[in-house]
Order: sequence, then structure tokens, then C-alpha cells
Amino acid sequence: MKMPTFPASLCVAAIAFALTPLASAQLTVSNGEDVSFNLGFMAQAWGDANQTADASGLQGYQQNLFLRRIRLMVGGQIAKDVTFFFQTDQPNLGKTPKVLNSGFLVQDAFVEWKARNAFRLDAGLMIVPFSRNGLQSPASYYTLDVSPLSTVTNTSTQSSALRDAGFQARGFLLNNRLQYRTGFFQGERDNNAKNSLRGAAYVQYDFFGRESGYTFVGTALGKQKILAVDGGFDKQSSYRGLSGNIAAAIPVRGGDEIGGQFQYFNYDGGTKFPTIARQNDYLVEGAYYSHAIKLQPFGKFEAQSFTDPTAQVKDIHRAGGGVNYYVHGQNLKFTLQGLRAKQRGLPWTSELTAQFQVFYF
Repeated sequence: MKMPTFPASLCVAAIAFALTPLASAQLTVSNGEDVSFNLGFMAQAWGDANQTADASGLQGYQQNLFLRRIRLMVGGQIAKDVTFFFQTDQPNLGKTPKVLNSGFLVQDAFVEWKARNAFRLDAGLMIVPFSRNGLQSPASYYTLDVSPLSTVTNTSTQSSALRDAGFQARGFLLNNRLQYRTGFFQGERDNNAKNSLRGAAYVQYDFFGRESGYTFVGTALGKQKILAVDGGFDKQSSYRGLSGNIAAAIPVRGGDEIGGQFQYFNYDGGTKFPTIARQNDYLVEGAYYSHAIKLQPFGKFEAQSFTDPTAQVKDIHRAGGGVNYYVHGQNLKFTLQGLRAKQRGLPWTSELTAQFQVFYF
């Protein structure tokens, strides 16, 4: 079946912007003492053609030109041991059903007090510490986007893009190679808010480069050596989730990089979230970055497998690949990805997506 084409104007605009140089230094406002502010921006423009299907067969392509992410960021320090991060977003702006005036939402908003390196306290709206894929920065994914396997509980737990309001302790041990994050969050609230809170925990060991930021990188573009293993836990009442991951970004050939990750999820909604059927899910991603030509071909495979026979009709496999072209590293890049998906009992469907990313922070 012939894939639809995107308007040529989108490519012309992207190429014109690519010729504009981007600054590489961090934009910082400081009083010269303990107070400083850093400003940032992200835009990810998508052109997407997504084939749909039902029991009667293939149903054609949904076509959209939209902003997958459009973010303003500010972070900084307000005292020697107190930092903050605030980020807005307007996800999927313009995507069908088209609404262009719905307004920005608060994506992240938290403060952190660093008592010592082994103990920091975060309070506010933040990513629930459950899985590495969920904690990765969208600016540096190997592939186009976060895996839908990471967002299975987003609606049931009343989360916002994997974020929830709460308190989190985190710290670094064993010469900063072992890090932990654990906290309590709002989770799903009943009418009188007397039900149990949501608890989550995440532990990671870094064999080489230490990762100390709020989010993790996917690809480091040959600039950092990463080999990390981790595990996560998420629970509210009878619901529980488990995750495990091994991730690598290994510099080779004087600036190239070979990397990827294997992510595992186990979900059981219990009686708390009966719409989350018990399942074992897998994500595999791999990529190779060539610094000489600034290209990074990648591939991915996902499997969502339900253990209850009555739910296995929803089993789905996704496989795809594509290429990233880095004009100015993550500050300006283009991505083209093709994806094939197969739900049990339905025909294979196809999706083709082009992305234009601008990022600065």
C-alpha cells in the first residue's frame, strides 16, 4: 500500500532552520553568589501517517502535522543546597482532534534540598521513579519517542506524562556508582482521598560514567561511557508494577557510539486497577552513531504479552527502525522512523513519522 507524502513546505522550513547556528553555552542568570537561573526550550514537530485496522481489515491512514512537544524550562539554585526545576508543555498540539488554544500544562515543578550526597529530598510534581525508559530525557531517545509500555498505568494512576505529585528521597552511594530514588505520591484518589498513597522505588548501578541528573540520557553521542543496570517498583493498594533494565552507550572508533537498552515490565492491576490486566512486556532498542557523518541508524522491538487468556486478544508486537541526523547534536536533529504493529487477530499496520527537534538547556 502506498504511503502518503508530507507537504514539501515542512521540509523547506526544516532545512531553512537547520542553516541557523545554535548557541552551545548554557544561558544562565546569576547574582554571583548562590542564586542562579538556567533557561531552556524544546520543540519537537512531527509529521505522522498512522495506519489503522479492525477485524474487517486495514482502514487507511490518519495523517497529522503537529507539535509532539513544545516546552519552556527553567531550573536553578536559590541557596547553596536548594535547587528547583520547572517545565511547561503543550503535548500533541494540533493533532486530531485538532485544538490549538487549550493552553500549556505544568510538566514538572519541584524543589530539591541536598542535605548530603547520599540524601536529597525532592518535593512537588516529578517523574515517578519506576523505570529507566520512563526517566529518560525526550531530547536524547535512541528512537522517536518513549515506549507505550512505560505509560501503561498513566491513566489509572491519574498521572500526567509519567509525573505525579509527592515527595522523593534520592542519593548516591558507593563512590556515586549506586543511586536510589524512592517516594510517596498521590496516585489515584477516591472521592474523599482516604485511600492509600502510591509508593515507588528505583535503584541503579553505573559501571562507568555516573549519571546524576533528574533524567537519564538515551544516546550520549559518543561523549560518555555508560553501562547501567537498574530495577524499579511501583505500588498502590493491590496494584503493583516491576521493571528492570540494562542500558549501554559505549564510545568506539574515536567518537562513534554503539548503544541501546533492554527494558522489562511486569504489571498487575489487581482489584485496584482492573483495567490493567496482568502482563509481561519487553522493549529492545539498539543504535549506532557515526560522528563523521552525524547519522545514527536505530532499531526497536516491543512485545506486550498478557498472562490472562481472556486478555490475550490484546497482545501486540511492534517492530521498526529509522535514522537520526544530528545537525548540531541534540540541539538540532531530524528523525525518520518507520514502525509496524500487530495486535493479535488483526492485520499488520504501518506508521511513518518525521521529526524536527530543537532543544536547548
